[in-house]
Amino acid sequence: MITLYGDFVEETLGEQAYLAIGFSPSSVPLKQRWRNNGLSADFLADYFSTFFPAADQESDEINQRDELRGTVSYIANELLENAMKFNYERSSYPINIRLYLYPDHLVFLVTNSISPKQAESLQKRIQQLLHEDSESLYLQTLEQNAEQDILECSGLGLLSMINDYGAKLSWKLELLPLEIPLMLLTTRVELAVDGFGAY
Repeated sequence: MITLYGDFVEETLGEQAYLAIGFSPSSVPLKQRWRNNGLSADFLADYFSTFFPAADQESDEINQRDELRGTVSYIANELLENAMKFNYERSSYPINIRLYLYPDHLVFLVTNSISPKQAESLQKRIQQLLHEDSESLYLQTLEQNAEQDILECSGLGLLSMINDYGAKLSWKLELLPLEIPLMLLTTRVELAVDGFGAY
């Protein structure tokens, strides 16, 4: 059974450039690898920034390519951290991140496994993100975090993508036909880049 949230669109392999990185849980526990998320996110950002022209540094105050590189790195890092943090430990499914380049937008797809219990709380969060005002939700989450002595999850990463970068988020949740209940979660983030002039 597959459930979609938001305007989730499957990516098909065409002429667009894309890059995929997979993390297998078979060698090193995934939760021990999360420190490397920044390295993987920077790699994705460096690779895709080559598709955008460098600014004329004498006339442009802000180098748009550097700005885009920072945005891609931030979003990829947040998505990888979430995937590593919430991945179902008993699962042997790898975590994947894919980044697609279109003329006017980028698409991030991150897939990880979760337990049905995790899916329940996730679905509530997704409904909030899709139907509530994101700025109000951001402030509400900040206030709730300030009241916590120990903060395991800030809940601000996805909200920051929406509020700060205008990203469009959607999700696919798939129940796998296995003896042990397991679900695959794919988070899709679409980022407009039409002002950056991709090659």
